[in-house]
Amino acid sequence: MAGFASSFGCLLLISSVLLASYRCASEVELDYSSLPIVKGLSWSFYDSSCPKLESVVRKELKKIFKKDIGQAAGLLRLHFHDCFVQGCDASVLLDGSTSGPSEQDAPPNLSLRATAFEIIDDLRERVHKQCGQVVSCADITAIAARDSVFLSGGPDYNLPLGRKDGLTFATREVTLANLPAPSSNASVILDSLATKKLDATDVVALSGGHTIGIGHCAAFIERLYPTQDPTMDKTFAKDLKKDVCPTENSNGSTVLDIRSPNKFDNKYYVDLMNRQGLFTSDQDLYTDKRTKDIVTSFAVDEDLFFEQFAKSMIKMGQLSVLTGKKGEIRANCSVRNSDNIKLKSVVEDEEEGGSSEL
Repeated sequence: MAGFASSFGCLLLISSVLLASYRCASEVELDYSSLPIVKGLSWSFYDSSCPKLESVVRKELKKIFKKDIGQAAGLLRLHFHDCFVQGCDASVLLDGSTSGPSEQDAPPNLSLRATAFEIIDDLRERVHKQCGQVVSCADITAIAARDSVFLSGGPDYNLPLGRKDGLTFATREVTLANLPAPSSNASVILDSLATKKLDATDVVALSGGHTIGIGHCAAFIERLYPTQDPTMDKTFAKDLKKDVCPTENSNGSTVLDIRSPNKFDNKYYVDLMNRQGLFTSDQDLYTDKRTKDIVTSFAVDEDLFFEQFAKSMIKMGQLSVLTGKKGEIRANCSVRNSDNIKLKSVVEDEEEGGSSEL
């Protein structure tokens, strides 16, 4: 999706929402041949079966973001929360069943935007109408996350595709264990993501996704009450207490990046250097000696951040993926095909029709 057409589309989107401060990024220059990809995935997976896949997704997301650019952060976060829990298999999209509550019901996922789930299934419907049931919800989620980055001012990059959708969702315990809380320090984050073979540079780069989006008081209230976290800028803390979280029980929300909240750029790292990171998990990246220099390097060089973010997203997007005969391609992103009553009805009608003809 790189090149003049995608850059021009970004320009149109940005001008339409009057965000003149944006600098439209183009595709980052990566040596894709040197990037490892999981067996079963391919840079050209849908070239024959669904050649218009990425243009269908991007065209629709441009319309959505023209009305509400805030949806970009919701889609990006959805992809993160899917991949970190039992891999990028769209399991976070599944509704609960008699076997138990879904991943969506686990505390870390309660703040995922409901609209993000609706957007993904709407994209699935559009793609399947164009190409048939050949594209997984997991791939659509990955593409939507990439386009959310690009259409909000960040880098464009290619994705290896061919993921299948999972047949099960993780338990509450597994979900909790794989999504570190915003109150976690750098050591917890580094140790957690190291189990997924993501190193310190990946951790800092992926955390840069917090350059867009919002945070709720509950996620950072302990930095304000009963005493202020000394690593938080005093004026920043004072403003948060005054305007967002006036009491310990406040349920307000605020932007994650105070400098350019709706633009995907490197200002998140500038925030950290000024002790204006919202979450402990953010600010501690600048406090910890293992990650401080990486934060600084991204703060002073946006192109470096964009390049590494793309590499780390490609790497993260391959966590425990299902390919080939493993998994399925859901006809509805929130329901396994075996539980899809509407799909069963269509199959039964086709079978009856075939029998009558015989």
